[in-house]
Amino acid sequence: MRLSRLSLPVLLLAATATFAADAPIKGFPPTIPAADLVLQHASIATLDPLQPHVQALAVKDGKIAALGSDESIAHYIGPHTKVLDLHGAFVTPGFIEGHGHLMDTGDSLMEINAGQPKDWNGVVAMVKAAVAKAKPGEWIVGQGWQQSKWTKAPQPNVDGLPLPASLDAVSPNNPVLLSHASGHAIYANAAALKLAGITRDTPDPAGGSIVRDSKGDAIGMLRDTAGDPVYAAYSRYLDSLPPQELAARREQSLKLAMQNEVSKGITGFVDMGANFKTVDWMKQQASKGFPLRLYVNIDVTDVASLDKHLADYHINGFADDHFTVLGVGEDVSDGALGTHSAWFLKPYSDAPGVTGKNVTSMSTLAQVARIAARDGFQVSIHAIGDRANRELLDMYQKIFDEYPAAHNLRWRIEHAQHLSPADIPRFAQMGVIASMQSIHACSDAPMVVSRIGEQRAKEGAYMWHTLIDSGAIVLDGTDTPVEDTNPIPNFYCGVTRAYGHGKTFFPAQAKTRMQELRSYTWNNAYAIHQDHQLGSLTPGKLADMVVFSGNLLTMPADQILRTRVLYTVVGGKVVYQRKGAEAWRSGQLFKAMPEFNHVN
Repeated sequence: MRLSRLSLPVLLLAATATFAADAPIKGFPPTIPAADLVLQHASIATLDPLQPHVQALAVKDGKIAALGSDESIAHYIGPHTKVLDLHGAFVTPGFIEGHGHLMDTGDSLMEINAGQPKDWNGVVAMVKAAVAKAKPGEWIVGQGWQQSKWTKAPQPNVDGLPLPASLDAVSPNNPVLLSHASGHAIYANAAALKLAGITRDTPDPAGGSIVRDSKGDAIGMLRDTAGDPVYAAYSRYLDSLPPQELAARREQSLKLAMQNEVSKGITGFVDMGANFKTVDWMKQQASKGFPLRLYVNIDVTDVASLDKHLADYHINGFADDHFTVLGVGEDVSDGALGTHSAWFLKPYSDAPGVTGKNVTSMSTLAQVARIAARDGFQVSIHAIGDRANRELLDMYQKIFDEYPAAHNLRWRIEHAQHLSPADIPRFAQMGVIASMQSIHACSDAPMVVSRIGEQRAKEGAYMWHTLIDSGAIVLDGTDTPVEDTNPIPNFYCGVTRAYGHGKTFFPAQAKTRMQELRSYTWNNAYAIHQDHQLGSLTPGKLADMVVFSGNLLTMPADQILRTRVLYTVVGGKVVYQRKGAEAWRSGQLFKAMPEFNHVN
């Protein structure tokens, strides 16, 4: 008899916890060991079907020891037990960032936030301020700008993109690299283009394009692979720094990123991805201690190297389950909607004749996927347009036919934003996971219909509800630093699809509150092959939890965005405590944390 997803020891623990909830335990077990941590007077959504909602829980040796009522769990409190009296706060399994870029997130916290200004002039002003503090030759780097969100178009412009004169004027001696919010384009100044060797005679590369003015000169906007020479020039600059300075910079970036994640309730992070050298370095850092669990994908920079070395990187649960090499990704099949480079079956509505780009050739992606299948690894490939998604589904099916065991590796398509209706059922049929980011729907909503038209948007854009109804596993995350890693706006978008002033984006595709919670917890745990020990608060599983200020399952939708993380717990240890959280426990919340006006 197959015991579903629960093992026998977990069932016994669950039964013990249920017994404890009814009466003091006598004789079984003979004595109750004191817990290391107890959460009480809480509203706990466990996602455990045996006990879906409880008041309290106990943690011992980094794992959930028992669930139950406040009275039953009180038996686990000993003289050295840390007790969090939560006064009705909402507790969930730890949130897992389903798709992010960890080092890029850390770097973004040390660079220009080009997404803050409301127009191009504001971006130029930020660069000017950075140049004033920099030495000649020092690179000025930023990210996050999105021309579709500017309140006014720059003048003059090419298709809404600025000409380079204003940027070059404030940075004549400092190369500037500004990454687009999508991660699929950059804007570089003249100094950076020179170091990259890009001139008016440089042809568009395969998988990319150089935006040019009416005279044929590059304006600085480089889409997808066209930006690679600039990134290479920047890498050469970093390599020229003293080794100690570079090492300190990398460690600071990693530290800032992880602190940022746990402060927002993230207990696990799926990284897309890192090269072999960086994975080796991350493993060394993990041995020193991470505050969260990191699941890394191998970023393919060279297929021959992947073929030679991938089999050596079966690293699972290193550093007390804080570091795992998950698979291969995020390889990129197409670009992004915002840059007209997402790959569609039919042309863009606002760019006649343009269907986007196949960034990495399908033959190369197939090589990568076959190597991963051979060596027993998961594959995660980026696809935004409907043609990119269809091409990947077709390719995955061929490889599943060649390597039947790959069916069990839980392969994924990253983003899966725009789908042909005919392809939607294929995710569930093939067991392919739809790794999606709810916040992208609300960020992109103002431009989707203009890009692809009303009908395509309605029947194929961000089809969460239809995918879930078909039986597909749908994940959630933020693609940080493309979007802020904060899961609260993501959760809000997932259940409302609201944007702007009272507008909603095809709300029939919204998720229920529980579907959204599962997307961030159990579904993400399943996708990283960790559902046996993460994703629900079940006796025997790892004690990763988030304590929120309000009940995300029951509060009015218009209060969701006011919710804050009070505590983040990983392996039974409090790795983040919000300033004022102690006041919550003493009943003085409103004095210490005046932004809260709800208790659910």
